[in-house]
Amino acid sequence: MEGLMRCFLILISFSNAFGQQDMSKTAFVFPKETADSYVSLEAQSRKLLNAFTVCLHIYTDLSKIRGFSIFSYASKKNANDILIFWSKANGYLLGVGGPEVVFKASEIPQAPVHICASWESATGIAEFWVDGKPWVRKSLQKGYTVGTDASIILGQDQDSYGGSFDENQSLVGDIGDVNMWDFVLSPEEINMVYVGGTVSPNVLNWQALKYKAHGEVFIKPQLWS
Repeated sequence: MEGLMRCFLILISFSNAFGQQDMSKTAFVFPKETADSYVSLEAQSRKLLNAFTVCLHIYTDLSKIRGFSIFSYASKKNANDILIFWSKANGYLLGVGGPEVVFKASEIPQAPVHICASWESATGIAEFWVDGKPWVRKSLQKGYTVGTDASIILGQDQDSYGGSFDENQSLVGDIGDVNMWDFVLSPEEINMVYVGGTVSPNVLNWQALKYKAHGEVFIKPQLWS
């Protein structure tokens, strides 16, 4: 009986573990609006962040219909420690520690789009890049530190640590090539990532991604090159 119980506990631990996979040339597909379909990611590093860069591809036709979450990073102290969000009224929003800056746009083209967002505490400068092109820099949360033990979610916006999702903020579409660094990439490095190069991601690495998919999420070949 004791042996059976030990085996049972081992199975539970495996079922709750994050799987690691090389996601090259694949994407997570969220085919419909839900409040319970999402992907949780495990960071390679658990240290506090005084800077970061997040890059990814997104493909959706929602931008003229409603807002939706692109990247949600919650810490125990703040459910919106890092947030990349599309607002129908304003365009791209980048949040750090709660406050947000707007990178104004009227729509996301109905084609795969590559996005990079970066921020550093020392200056408070936030940068946003779309398809390898920089937008005007903004000031955001100078002196702030992003918390550790992150809950990182794709497909939903966290209003509490790891949960409180709203289906009206869910992503419908594809997301892939999600990489994250604990420093600000240079313009040359951003362009290298945009054309498919690698700059050794040290927080999230799409080629060695630790993730768990929940609900109706599928892994399919990328629809971009």
